[in-house]
Amino acid sequence: MELDFKKSGGLIPAIIQDAQTHRVLMLGFMNEEAYRKTLETNRVTFFSRTKQRLWTKGESSGNFLDVESILTDCDRDTLLIKARPAGPVCHTGADTCFGEDNTADIFFLRYLQDFIDRRHREMPEGSYTTSLFRKGVNRMAQKVGEEAVETVIEAVNGTEEGFIYEASDLLYHLIVLLASKGYRMEDLARELKKRHKE
Repeated sequence: MELDFKKSGGLIPAIIQDAQTHRVLMLGFMNEEAYRKTLETNRVTFFSRTKQRLWTKGESSGNFLDVESILTDCDRDTLLIKARPAGPVCHTGADTCFGEDNTADIFFLRYLQDFIDRRHREMPEGSYTTSLFRKGVNRMAQKVGEEAVETVIEAVNGTEEGFIYEASDLLYHLIVLLASKGYRMEDLARELKKRHKE
């Protein structure tokens, strides 16, 4: 990727966004060396304007930013880096440098979908998910049915804790079935969005 470092005196802004929650975590600056080191290590490295040296985010705290993807804007003078934070990003201990909470549990579903897709590709031995894929679509569909029945039973005659537990099992097995058919939760979201009327 060809970047224009000359326009702003050798530094370009790098917006860091959580790859999972899409929350903006921080803004830093990179020179060419910091950009190259980020690419080589897959960890976000900035050029510190106050210390006048390269600075890998997390080098003292351990709260590294592991790179998922790097995008450039249309003028090639600003970066958008999607990363996975290893902990709070701000030196104050806040999740983001803008004081926002970055703990949206709903985004764990995307991580889980990615994890299940990876299991489907790699099929590691000893994995329950792998065993489901090996048993085929009929068994996976049967498991979704079983978990749906257990969820209904808990909803009608069970406990709140049991209902959440069984509903979680149902969702997990549904994601496995989706993956086996080549679909993702996003496909369901698109379908529901299409049906939705204000």
